[in-house]
Amino acid sequence: MADTRLIQGRYRLLDLIGRGGMGEVWRARDDALGRRVAVKCLRPLGPQHDQAITDVLRERFRREARVAAALQHRGVTVVHDFGEDEGVLFLVMELLEGRNLGQLLEDNRHHPLPVPDVLDIAGQVAAALAYTHQQGIVHRDLKPANIMRLADGSVKLCDFGIARPGHDLGPTSRLTGTGVAMGTPHYMSPEQIVGGVVDHRSDLYSLGCVLYELATGAPPFDLGDAWAILVGHRDTPPAPPRLHRPELPERFERVVLDLLAKTPERRPRDASDLAERIAVARTARFPAVGEAVRVPVPGPRLPAWALRMTTGSRAGGPDAGRTTPPEPPAALTGAWTGPRPVPHAAPPCPPVPPAPPGALAVTPAAPPGARVAACGPEAERLGERHQTGLRLGWLGRWREAAELHRAVAAERERLLGPDHPDTLASRYEIAFALGRLDRPGEALRAYTEVAAARERVLGPVHPDTLAARQETAFTLGRLGHHTEAHRIYTAVLATRERTMGAEHPDTLRCRHNLAFNLGRLGHHQNAYRLACEVAAARARVLGAEHPDTLVTRSEVAHALGRLDRWEEALSGYREVAAARARTLGPDHPDTFAARYEVGISLGRLHRAPEALMVYRALAADRTRAEGPAHPETLRARHGLGVNLGRLGRWAEALAEAREVCALRERTLGPDHPDTLVSEREVAVALGWLGRWSDALAGYRRVAGARARVLGPGHPDTVASRTDEAHCLEQLGRHPAPAEPHRPACADRGGAYG
Repeated sequence: MADTRLIQGRYRLLDLIGRGGMGEVWRARDDALGRRVAVKCLRPLGPQHDQAITDVLRERFRREARVAAALQHRGVTVVHDFGEDEGVLFLVMELLEGRNLGQLLEDNRHHPLPVPDVLDIAGQVAAALAYTHQQGIVHRDLKPANIMRLADGSVKLCDFGIARPGHDLGPTSRLTGTGVAMGTPHYMSPEQIVGGVVDHRSDLYSLGCVLYELATGAPPFDLGDAWAILVGHRDTPPAPPRLHRPELPERFERVVLDLLAKTPERRPRDASDLAERIAVARTARFPAVGEAVRVPVPGPRLPAWALRMTTGSRAGGPDAGRTTPPEPPAALTGAWTGPRPVPHAAPPCPPVPPAPPGALAVTPAAPPGARVAACGPEAERLGERHQTGLRLGWLGRWREAAELHRAVAAERERLLGPDHPDTLASRYEIAFALGRLDRPGEALRAYTEVAAARERVLGPVHPDTLAARQETAFTLGRLGHHTEAHRIYTAVLATRERTMGAEHPDTLRCRHNLAFNLGRLGHHQNAYRLACEVAAARARVLGAEHPDTLVTRSEVAHALGRLDRWEEALSGYREVAAARARTLGPDHPDTFAARYEVGISLGRLHRAPEALMVYRALAADRTRAEGPAHPETLRARHGLGVNLGRLGRWAEALAEAREVCALRERTLGPDHPDTLVSEREVAVALGWLGRWSDALAGYRRVAGARARVLGPGHPDTVASRTDEAHCLEQLGRHPAPAEPHRPACADRGGAYG
């Protein structure tokens, strides 16, 4: 490419500006528009390099293009074009005439920059970060080399190569599957180093490191080797900057030290708050003669402790820690910049580590996006216990989480009042845990109460209020009240689109849930259309293989199945399964779930031999990863038994159904819907083997249990009565005419594959 000096017949490379670990940056001319641009090219790696590392670097380069192109702010480098030419990826950006902060420090022989320059740069970077974080993007590699100061004094953020949407940042975000380091040691946050939850506050820590270096001439932990630097970030308090440079404003030093707090909860809550504090520091250091320092504060419409609240952290993903077959995924993997759930594992859960001291304590005037907590040791203790409850949920220990959140809610109500946001946050987590414990009726009551209280205190369009209403709708859907759920989803979606924008991830989550609910209402064509729109939007915003995009692509496949387009559904599920194996890992529960749907689709296409192979492999993998009695292992084994029957291997099918039924009865209970499905499958096999009297006894037990649990008019109960009538006919006994009924449908995750 460098020999021809021309890319795609349009961008003419003129001279090399810089070279880094990922590629080269060239000053170039856009021949089509006659303007100067910068072209960043990903250097091809030779055959001696690991292909996995090459793939990671190429994906990182693509991500930079997607992320940067979506950002439109004076403090972010503008991206004009992206493509591939002769196997080399390239990115066309505005040409920035200036120096990055690392070069400025080198030019200054690593002496600190003038104080007014440091404060000016700090304010501009904080404003740019405030914008990127509001768009849901976390940079993750903020350092002097990635911040440009132009000739006119303006500042631009560059290099979003490892940036990601905030809710895509979980415990594994620091390293890729190939071990490629994410971040630079001198500027990495403690949570990045230990592989913890990473969100926008990690960028604030990195900015603290940058400002410390600009103000003092050296990073806060300028030690001999990378390991010592990382340990310093994790364990050592930084020396106050004014020890190195006494002329620094005291308030600026306080800002920097707050940014460098070891725990995210003790840092400024977001970059908007940081920008305000930097403005105060600048005014305090350089006031006009006789001028009083005044900081404008907008008049609140709500109590001080209720300002700018956001939703309580979700304690897990849609299926984390379930003890029953999962509701089809209908939720994002996390909040906009919140934590990702920790996948559940087969070994016993490790002990829950203590939460950081004062995890929820903040100043009374909270910035946008902050969860406000009361001050004082009692409130801090409750904050620690609240965080411990969240960790219990992340570990799948939902019963303990619910009990702890209930205790914290009671104490917070006594200390703060029933409508304090912290009290409501605890009550929200109680509802969330109840849902994960398969107690949707109790969860619905709790969500309804929280939604009403938040609307009363925070207002109807506040993000916390919308979150509680959306969970209310989701729970109504679980209970079969899809019409009422549709009404709430529609109202919440309209508000989210108006206040957040059509492609904000929370808006897209609501649209996804609405698509799912439309399918449950029988509007399959509308569900398919909406799911396709959401999948395309999530691919643009989050990436084609982001877990949330894949959830919606799975919903598209499900809608195709409901439209009897099973070949297309099968193709969709296979693509989702392969993508999840790549991005989440082959043993992730979501990967297993997609493989299960592949088996369902094959069964619908009457390809029982292939379905049998899918279920057999899935059952073996689930047994290894989750244990032989895990509900999802038993679902896979159930599918295996069903397809043995489809192949006429009824003796084997009967043995498999009996084993699964016994395990389900022991782990789930005799009247659990899955246990009853297995018991019915035993009766089916007995009938095919000609043992109609035994089959009749089984059908009657299932019909009686379903009538008790589901009600006499439930479709499954009616179907069981029909099974019983058919069995009587086979025995030569003529039952009374059966009530007309709609057969129980084999929904996704249903009984019959």
